[in-house]
Amino acid sequence: MATTQTSAGGDGQADSLETYIAHYPEWAKTLARRYFTKTINQFVLHGNVRDLVPTEDGDEQAFVPLREFLSRDLFAGRDIVIFYDRSSGIHFGDKASQTDFNRALSGYDTIFGTEYAKKLPKDPVRVFSVLDNYFRLRIADGKRIACIVDYAETIVPMAEAASYSSEDRNALVFLQRWSHDPHLLKADFTLVLVAENLNDLNRQLVQSPYTEEIQIDIPDETGRKGFVQWMLRDGRGATFKKRSEVSQTALASNTAGLGFVQLRTILADVLENSRRLTFERLTERKKELIEAEAYGLLEFVHTDFTLDLVAGHDEAKAHLRDAARAIRQGRHDVMPMGYLIAGPVGTGKTFLITCFSGEIGIPMVKLKNFRSQWQGVTEGNLEKILNLLRAMNPVAVMIDEADAALGDRNSSGDSGVSSRVFGQIAQAMSDTRFRGKIIWFLVTARPDLMPVDLKRQGRAEEHIALFYPSTRESREELLEVMMKRTGVSLSMDDVPHTLLNGERTLSGADMEALFTRAKFRAAAETDGRKKAEVTSAIVQDVVDDFIPPTYPLQVELQALVAVLECTSRAMLPERYRELEREQIVRRVEELKALVGDG
Repeated sequence: MATTQTSAGGDGQADSLETYIAHYPEWAKTLARRYFTKTINQFVLHGNVRDLVPTEDGDEQAFVPLREFLSRDLFAGRDIVIFYDRSSGIHFGDKASQTDFNRALSGYDTIFGTEYAKKLPKDPVRVFSVLDNYFRLRIADGKRIACIVDYAETIVPMAEAASYSSEDRNALVFLQRWSHDPHLLKADFTLVLVAENLNDLNRQLVQSPYTEEIQIDIPDETGRKGFVQWMLRDGRGATFKKRSEVSQTALASNTAGLGFVQLRTILADVLENSRRLTFERLTERKKELIEAEAYGLLEFVHTDFTLDLVAGHDEAKAHLRDAARAIRQGRHDVMPMGYLIAGPVGTGKTFLITCFSGEIGIPMVKLKNFRSQWQGVTEGNLEKILNLLRAMNPVAVMIDEADAALGDRNSSGDSGVSSRVFGQIAQAMSDTRFRGKIIWFLVTARPDLMPVDLKRQGRAEEHIALFYPSTRESREELLEVMMKRTGVSLSMDDVPHTLLNGERTLSGADMEALFTRAKFRAAAETDGRKKAEVTSAIVQDVVDDFIPPTYPLQVELQALVAVLECTSRAMLPERYRELEREQIVRRVEELKALVGDG
């Protein structure tokens, strides 16, 4: 492994820096270049910090833990490399530094009347007090020092100023003072804080102009390919080939979103456990690993359905099929950044998008409830998820009940959590680098409750509205689909006319519930010696008895706000196309007053 004295913070000149950091990952190059400006000595490493780091061991590639990379590569030219975290306390990269520190600690005990030489403290304030004294002593001797503080979110956690403990305040003061101390800036001194999520750290520290935040990304396909080749060196490639129907190239290509440690788990299962790797097994393991990495807050949408199973909504299906074709052809540039899917309850919004995921040829994930009652955790959860999505691209993301999930820039009463969540989502949705690569689907029955900033062009650009069937043809099509889904077999001549002539407005969910009730009635009337058969008479009785649990005013309100949001006139039913917008707005306000909404 490289141990050159001209690594970051050594004696080399800036013009030779690029030679020595050529094999470093991009984040490490950024840190080295920024350090050599002599204006920054404090860095926050966040993101994929628990993964392996690519480097070189002599002339060969290697992958090592972050701590090892920092001590033996990035800070190889330092005289002293110190590590600290709450659990392990202070420890060093080599025995000589440990011995030197113990000697200095004895002097500290003599001066301040402590007994730290017998038992080192682990709490941040006392540790930082000891380190402050040690830094200044050794810098006066001309020593070059690097200090790495791991699990920094446990030292300076995200919290409202009013809830800071005395320890939090003192630890923050130490770090802020070190970051702009002229004596430390002039010396060869670097402090690195390591945390998975930037949002888990104190905002004063993160937003300080004296602190540089550097993200370690999840590896891309080139990085994964290099790791697979490295893992399968020395003859292990032949063993892998015998036990896998997935080639090395295909393995690297089909593991977007996974880190090196997770890839190592998959490869070890093949090499050590002799478990055969199929494409189905790889897909299953990838989903398991990513869902675990996202703390269970991402769920892969897996379906064997396609849009052929969706009844009605012809214009919406046509548009989505065009989008699916563009995705399969790699035409990311023609895709909208996202979609808003609106319509009354029971119109099949979630089902439509689920079926779309069966056609697009890329993974689709559902964003689950990432909100937490604990301060800062919600933002940290979302940061983790967004980093995974960027690494997984191309990917489609479905957010159900989006009006409740995504917050608002102007929300109050939750210490600003909703506002910060809104900012994170809005920034991610408008990142044009991922146009057609991260496709957002915001699903809601109340799009009027969503912030305008999320619905504007450049974010959820296409607004698709779904409605209850409004023609006999569309009702017949929906009935056919629902009978097929529930296993009921009736001809249209045997279906009660009430379901076909539009006397009662029923959603697909209502029809499914109705046929399920009919099956229940048929089973109850059968003596068990023959198969229960749903007859026309049973369905008629169920229809006569059925009272759908709908609320007419709320449904009308949901339909009208969907009309107002829809960006395509062709998707609107005939009865809505010629209505004046002002007329719809007035009726919406009337309905909101009647249902006590806003």
